[in-house]
Amino acid sequence: MIAIPGITVKTKIYESDRSLVYQGIRECDRQGVILKVLKLDYPLPKHLASYQQEYDFTNSLNIPGVIKAHSIEKYNNTLVIIYEDFGGESLQLIISKQKLALKDFLEISIKIVDILSQLHSLNIIHKNINPGNIVFNAQNSELKLIDFGIATVLTLETTTIKNPQDLEADLSYVSPEQTGRTSRSLDYRTDFYSLGVTFYQLLTNSLPFTGNDAMKLVHCHLAATPTPPRKLQPEIPLVLSSIVMKLLAKTPEERYQSARGIKADLEKCLHQLQNHSLIQNFSLGAADVSNKFQVVQKLYGREQEIKTLIAAFEKLGTAFQQKIVLNQSEVILVTGYSGIGKTSLVQVLYQPITRYKGYFITGKFDQYQRNIPYSAIVSAFSDLVRQILTESKAQLQEWKQKILRSLGNNAHVIVETIPEL
Repeated sequence: MIAIPGITVKTKIYESDRSLVYQGIRECDRQGVILKVLKLDYPLPKHLASYQQEYDFTNSLNIPGVIKAHSIEKYNNTLVIIYEDFGGESLQLIISKQKLALKDFLEISIKIVDILSQLHSLNIIHKNINPGNIVFNAQNSELKLIDFGIATVLTLETTTIKNPQDLEADLSYVSPEQTGRTSRSLDYRTDFYSLGVTFYQLLTNSLPFTGNDAMKLVHCHLAATPTPPRKLQPEIPLVLSSIVMKLLAKTPEERYQSARGIKADLEKCLHQLQNHSLIQNFSLGAADVSNKFQVVQKLYGREQEIKTLIAAFEKLGTAFQQKIVLNQSEVILVTGYSGIGKTSLVQVLYQPITRYKGYFITGKFDQYQRNIPYSAIVSAFSDLVRQILTESKAQLQEWKQKILRSLGNNAHVIVETIPEL
């Protein structure tokens, strides 16, 4: 239990890998508060920055559906954020105790979408929508969104390929583009994919994709089609199942383009249920008009080149899976003027590389680094080492042995060139 001056801490209500959450009473006015403290005794600077950002977001936003933060304070070597306590429980906890009735689901989902609409109008992307970050008070139907630790105020965000273990959001709810493995920038529609996973769980009490293998889970988000909710539970109306599947589309262009469009379809479902006790099919997206201009991020006219690249990689991937030793190397050269799309073309390999649990590394011969020998090769392999360093101790040990066997007495030469090693 923690001790904060001026607050009587009552009980611990939640614990994650990074945070502890307590319920307490503020002694000056006897108001209930929630305390969220960084769990680590010596947190990394990025964790402290994330907490500071979370406080700044929630303290500055004047949206009824966003949790209010009273203050952020130092506690030992870490930080604690003091929030309002409006008597709610996370949806994750609620559905663990009982299944939501269809009417309750629709009313709750409309509230969530309404909050998202207000956030997106301010160019805020939450990036971590899931039932654990949505708090609901069943007594007065008040609902609030929490955890803005990785939220951004941007219309577009460029993502980079990472080890799945290094992704900040909950891996079960990340959009394909949020994994950094789609060659696409991230925009507000990433929240719609996470919302789709959340709706899927609220309706079926299960996730679209499950498993302990992080890379396999990422590949499922990239390429696997989830079982429609109605197939899992036939009592779910077909149109509601279709709304969820539309939100779970792999490319942002195939999802809803506005929170207003989602809300309109959910309200139509609720209206039918209240007036006719039955939800009938209708065309989705009739009110789905986005007020944001989006350029479609898709390659055009490169079908043959994509086919050649993927075929070459699949040959190697299949051989690797079948443990066939190929006594040959293969190189593909991609040429063209600067800005013609060479990088975007090569990035189509993200998906098959993820399926085979491979690594994508890249280096560029920059015009300002022409005097540095092998600069692009050094950059690429430095990137590889940084990816490896995010893995488990067992995997690190395995890599260590492989590298020592291969390099032998020459290891120190490589270490001088690639200090990360």
